[in-house]
Parts: sequence; C-alpha cells; structure tokens
Amino acid sequence: MNTAYTSNPLLDKLPAHLKQFIKPQNYDDYSPINQAVWRYVMRKNVDYLSKVAHESYLDGLKQTGISIDHIPSMYGMNRILKEIGWAAVAVDGFIPPNAFMEFQAYNVLVIASDIRQLEHIEYTPAPDIIHEGAGHAPIIANPEYAEYLRRFGEIGAKAISSAKDYEMYEAIRHLSIIKEAEGTPQEEIEAAEKRVDYLQDHMGAPSEMALIRNLHWWTVEYGLIGELEDPKIYGAGLLSSIGESAWCMTDQVKKLPYTIEAAYQGFDITKPQPQLYVTPDFAHLSLVLEEFANTMALRKGGLSGLQKLIKSEALGTIELSTGIQVSGIFTNVIEHDGKPVYVQTAGKTALAYREKELVGHGTNYHREGFGSPIGKLKGINLAIEDMSPRDLKAYKIYEEQRVTFEFEGGIKVEGVIITGKRNLQGKIILISLKDCTVTYGDTVLFKPEWGVYDMAIGKEVTSAFSGPADVNSFDLITHVPSEKTIKSKKSPERIALESLYQQVREYREGKNRTISRHKVFEELVAHYPNDWLLSVELYELARNSHNDEFAQEILDHLETVKLNRPQVGHLIDGGISLINSELIH
Repeated sequence: MNTAYTSNPLLDKLPAHLKQFIKPQNYDDYSPINQAVWRYVMRKNVDYLSKVAHESYLDGLKQTGISIDHIPSMYGMNRILKEIGWAAVAVDGFIPPNAFMEFQAYNVLVIASDIRQLEHIEYTPAPDIIHEGAGHAPIIANPEYAEYLRRFGEIGAKAISSAKDYEMYEAIRHLSIIKEAEGTPQEEIEAAEKRVDYLQDHMGAPSEMALIRNLHWWTVEYGLIGELEDPKIYGAGLLSSIGESAWCMTDQVKKLPYTIEAAYQGFDITKPQPQLYVTPDFAHLSLVLEEFANTMALRKGGLSGLQKLIKSEALGTIELSTGIQVSGIFTNVIEHDGKPVYVQTAGKTALAYREKELVGHGTNYHREGFGSPIGKLKGINLAIEDMSPRDLKAYKIYEEQRVTFEFEGGIKVEGVIITGKRNLQGKIILISLKDCTVTYGDTVLFKPEWGVYDMAIGKEVTSAFSGPADVNSFDLITHVPSEKTIKSKKSPERIALESLYQQVREYREGKNRTISRHKVFEELVAHYPNDWLLSVELYELARNSHNDEFAQEILDHLETVKLNRPQVGHLIDGGISLINSELIH
C-alpha cells in the first residue's frame, strides 16, 4: 500500500515548501518483526503508562484509533485525526527544525515512518513511528495541549537560527541514521558522536531556534505534568520509550518546576535525561511560551533583531512600523545611538504588506538586493509615516518633486519622487525615486545609474523573524537531505526469520490456524537461538491455549537466551510478566 497523503483537507493547505518533505509511508515495507516490535512496545507502554501517564494519553489512544497490535497507517490516522482538526504526514528521519515547527503551525504531525530495530526496542536516537505515532498523536486529543502544540509551531517557525544550527542539525541527523542502521562500525558511530560533541561545545551564544528547541524538548518531548512529587508523563519521548518512561519516575532523575529557565538547559539526544521539568497543567505551557516569545526578535525587532538575522546568513524578514515587510538575506546594518538607521540585503529580496507581496516588488524586480533608511527625518518631529497628505505636500514630498531626505541617523536620500504606496490606513509605506543618490557620510549607498530607488518607510523595526513574509515570494523547494535513512539489506536468514514471525502473527490473528507453533519454535531454537521476541509471542499463544508443557519448554529456552544475552533479560522478563498478569486479570 503506497499510502496517499491527500486524505485530510488540512494537507491540501500546506505550502509547497513543506510538501517537499512528505514521503509515502509504504506500509508493505514493514516486516513481521517490525510489527512484533510495535506490538511489544505498545503493550508494555499501555500497561505501564496507564499508571503514570496523563489521563489524556489513554483517552487519546482510543480517540486517534492507534492500535496496539498493528503499526498505524497514515491513511487511517488522517481519517481519524481529521475529527480533532489535525493531520499526519510521513517524512524521512529528522527534518530541519523550522520546517518541523511550521508543520505544527498547520496542525500537522510529522511522523518519521521508519520503525526502530529490535536491538533498539527500548530507545532509539532516530525519530520513528513508535515515538511519533504512539507518543505525539494520542496527547493531541487534549484540546488545551493541541493548541499549545499549534501555537508553539507558529512561534517556533519564526525563530531565527544561527549558521551553526544547520550544521548541528546535519550532524545529529547523520548520527541518528548511522546509529539506527544495521552493521555500522563502532568507530564510525564514535566519530559522529565526537562531531556532535565538538559542535555542541563550539556553538557560541545560543540562537532563538536553539533556545526554543530546548523548550520543545523539555515539554513536547520530555515533559512531566502535575505535582513535583508525583508527576504524570505527557512528553512523547517518554511515552514512547519503555526504558525511559520507567527510569524518569525514579529519584535518580531530578524534577524541576517548568519555567522559562528551561530554554537555557541543553539536552543530549543520545542519552537518557538527568533532569526533567514538571508543568502544573497544560495552560502553564502556553504562559511560558508567550513569555519566551516576548524575548524574540519577532516581537522586539530593533537593532538586535537585525543583528540576529545577519548572523543567521539565511532568509529572514523585518517589519517596519508602517507594516511594510522586507524579506531577503540581510548582510549589513548601519546603526546610530543603538538603533538601526539603514538596512541592506544581498541577492533576491521581496517587499510585502501583511504577508502579501507588494505588486511589482518581488524577487525579479529586487534581484540584486535592497537597501533602505529607517527612522525619522532630522529636525522634523513628525515621522513620514504620520504625515497627512497635506503635511506631505507642505514638506514637498510629492510626485515629480526633487527632494532631500536627511534622516536623524546621518543617511541622506536625494532624488525625484516618482510615486508612493500607501497601506489600508492611508499611511505611506514606500516612496520610489529616480535620479537618486543615497549617502552615509562619505559612503555612497545608491547611485542614480542603478535605476529606481525604492525607500521603505518606517520609523523603527518592529519585528524580525526567520523566513519570508509571503512564502510565495521565494522558491523554497531547496531541501535535498545530505543523506537518506539507511534501509537494511535483508539476508536469506533474516527473510526466513521474518517468515517465522509472520506465521505466528497469522496464527494469533486467526488467519491461518493450520500453522504448527511447535515446528516454528523448533526452527527458531535451531537457527535463531538468540532471538527472544518471537519466543515471548509463542509463550503467549501457549498460555492462551493452556498448553502448560509447551509454555514451560519456551521458558526454559528463554532462560538460555538470558544467559547468552544478559542485556535483553529484563525485556524477556517484562514480556513474560505482562502475559502472566493479563491472564490473571
């Protein structure tokens, strides 16, 4: 089944630059072993989490239709999520943080459709369908939390990254891919871990994106809720990890009240977390998010916002006090008394108003950059944007007039006015001039022979954020991941083992009761003596059919497996005790 993703109206509204990350789920690629891994984790989780997870989790499992026995299909999830105003898409591993956040802003869950190997059944550093489908999806059935997630995406997508953030994203993506791939040499994993450690130690001051990703990690991924002494789990990373969901409840993990300070606490994606944050309720999450948003260039603007954009070396937008928006790669700012007085972009730039590109001011017109003064005119208390048509005429700011604008910060603009653009409130937001020279002291910023000079009007920068104002202004179809997740090549032995898992699955589901469970067990012991999960599934069938002799034979074999592989002993014991307790109840 090549799962279509057009089964939910929300997905039709996604912009093209987000759709580029979506891939088909390819449900038939899940092997019988993958299905057994899903079933084991879900049964263990639901059994344990019914005691320690926030009540929304179990309700959400029912509401989102996520089955304990089968890996969910995107098609089915979308059909059900539609009822609670959400959708889900499959992607290949980690996607860039801005894109991840923007999907959330559109009420779309991003689900890495791969599933962890049996060897990593307790925890994987790579995003997978257990983490996303069983962790994130059930909790969004809670309306308060779902709104937090959407709002987080909306604000997070505007967070400005540093040039080093993308380097770190690539390094973490690489590490997660090779750690989850079968047969990666240990020295290759160690080299990738060293690279991540090195980058972490040399990131410099954290960017907005780094800080808001910390908030995301300590809430959406690893959050606890309720009382500090007796919290419940709601974070998807904990809900989907049978190891860490138990570990986090012990005294070895420090519990701290959730505040904005969590933004400054980094995390290591490859290790269990030494401390976690407890929010009293879901509403408190939104309060902290708004508190953080107040520190962002999105709301503060100003010189610091512009400097963040320049440091990011990426596409960003500033908004001036009139509402005009300039989108491009910002390269320079001239400052005076701690305020920006002239701003410059390089390469393709677009002008917009209220997220809609101004007609005639797209990237084809401004393909070689854009520069404009910001601020008030020298010696005039009234800012250009506050002048009435009568004021403009009095100051000779009028079509066909030669004017000299001298700004407080020392920028001088001399030329002949061609025309101006106004916003809906009637304020001038753009003045175009011909035969124009722009200077700052002895520095010439614009010459008449360069053509028409377009001057954005605004006395201050009120906002600065990542990405374009109008997503249609730029070609954002640029995502070519440095590497794709590695699909393991199946050996004949692996295929034969999958066949045994499939037979047991078909027997349990009543599709083929002619299968001999004893024969499957004999083949397993003879050819795959170290496999433990299929023996646990066979034990369940033996107990359910009251075949105590067969059940004991399996237990004896599992004791041998535990001797040979002590690291899986607790997984075997966990599976067996779950089966036994289900039979008692």
